[in-house]
Amino acid sequence: MGTVPVAPRQTGRAPVETSLVYAHGLAALVTLLLSVTFGIIISIQLWAPDLGAGVPALGWGRLRYAHTQGIMLGWLANAFFAFLYHAVPRLTGRPVTSPGLGRWLFGLWNVAVMGAGWVLVLSGVSQPLEWAEFPPVVDVLVVAGIVLALIQFVPPFFSRGLESLYVSSWYIIGALVFTALAYPMGNIAPELVPGPAGAAFSGLWIHDAVGLFVTPLALAILYFVIPVVTGKPIYSHFLSMLGFWLLFFLYPLNGTHHYVMSVIPMDTQLAAITASALLGLTVILVVANLLLSLHGAGVFPADPGLRFVVMSVIFYLVVSIQGSLQAFMAVNAFVHFTDWVIGHSHLAMLGFASFAAAGALAHAWPHIPGARYNARLVSLAYWLLCAGLLIMVVDLTVAGLMQAQLWQSGAPWTSSLEAARPYWIVRTLSSIPIAAGFIALLAGLLTGPVTRPPAAEMRAAA
Repeated sequence: MGTVPVAPRQTGRAPVETSLVYAHGLAALVTLLLSVTFGIIISIQLWAPDLGAGVPALGWGRLRYAHTQGIMLGWLANAFFAFLYHAVPRLTGRPVTSPGLGRWLFGLWNVAVMGAGWVLVLSGVSQPLEWAEFPPVVDVLVVAGIVLALIQFVPPFFSRGLESLYVSSWYIIGALVFTALAYPMGNIAPELVPGPAGAAFSGLWIHDAVGLFVTPLALAILYFVIPVVTGKPIYSHFLSMLGFWLLFFLYPLNGTHHYVMSVIPMDTQLAAITASALLGLTVILVVANLLLSLHGAGVFPADPGLRFVVMSVIFYLVVSIQGSLQAFMAVNAFVHFTDWVIGHSHLAMLGFASFAAAGALAHAWPHIPGARYNARLVSLAYWLLCAGLLIMVVDLTVAGLMQAQLWQSGAPWTSSLEAARPYWIVRTLSSIPIAAGFIALLAGLLTGPVTRPPAAEMRAAA
């Protein structure tokens, strides 16, 4: 029987495709800056609706589609792929399947998916499904890309048997396998199934996108970076695996909480609310395990990558408890359709997920031979992003409570629009430190001294 793995295996023997770490990392940040630009424009249009008037490609709906899909499939997916090229050989002691396959995956994802997807949605060709706005022709290419990723990253994990898998390995396998199954369900099935049943499929995907793709890969990063940087094993392997199985059992059930008090059968709604509550308890277990593993590292560690990761853990706890509370009918009835929900979603994707992704890039970059790395700029990026995100989320949360109160009082709809305008302006202003933070992160990975990885890694990469 194999020993229980409590920390990533760091053999340094398997070759790492550092050129693909570099390529996906840069693609992640370029698509991120474009997505942030789309987001800034639509935030301005809330309080200055004439911006872009007469230019269809600058319409609020089209830009929002480009923004949301760009964040998930452009920024986060590319950052996750960069992390996988860095981590899989270290977790398995084996190289990824094929460098050539990696180049095909990179081109397919960034040209055929992101490039074509953005051109189509900005031209008005899209589908009106949340987190599934790219049209079906692009969906086919996304599924093809996920299949290529499965072929590229999963086989090395089975070279030594399941008993030797570290928890990050489980999350990587689970994310890729479940996303390959869930993506067609959420992006294609709702267009084929009419009425409430189609909405139920869409509701499942709204959270499967976050819960079966974004969350497990972000957690894989957290479970990988923390022990590598601190030099200490994860506090509890049992809690790690308990969190893994509960996540994959519960997350597919809770997406319907987006349709509480709708025409979807009440039993389905109650199941989603129950799953959401249990998922909140699961996150508390996972975060407790991660924080105990960070004992002695401090809230603001010296290592820039670990600093991003620590804040990601904290955001994960806050946003998950908030999400569980929102699922309850009384809370949902009050905050639904308000800016509270927008603040929640930004805390999830810009906070938890993006800080994990930034932590992965900051951790992997110094291991790329010949790359430049400016730790000061990366640290500056951290502080700018923390400040901007805090301003945005607090602002939207307060705005949402104000909107909900006005709606509950029966005030005219226009009253809530007028009252929300100052908050929407603050939201736009919060994008200044956020955009500056991401620019600083990109600059931090393009300037500074040339990195010098350990000699064992240099030999492996040769």
